[in-house]
Amino acid sequence: MTAFTDITAFHPARAIQPSRRPRSLVRAGLAGQAGWHRRRDLPRLLRSPTCPPAGSALPRLKEEEERLNEARLARVPHYDMQRHVLVMIALMAEIRASPPPVTAPGTAIRARL
Repeated sequence: MTAFTDITAFHPARAIQPSRRPRSLVRAGLAGQAGWHRRRDLPRLLRSPTCPPAGSALPRLKEEEERLNEARLARVPHYDMQRHVLVMIALMAEIRASPPPVTAPGTAIRARL
């Protein structure tokens, strides 16, 4: 059981499976979009000297978000909620900034974010 009682499905665009995350975490990620500045914030979050091309950080962000979520669910003492929110903000922003996938005509999937 988690500390959050209001769990919602988070459907990142172009994701294979939707992720279940607390509604408050998803809302915080959405609210943080207004203050997100990719060129300033993404290198700092990734601890990288440069900003990667749009969409290329998605695998790394997804992996880190999954690791943070596992720590949250396990209630480990070193779980960093602030970093989890920042990673969610970055993940949502990168999904929006990434180029759309190439699909055959008539097979496009509507993204829900």
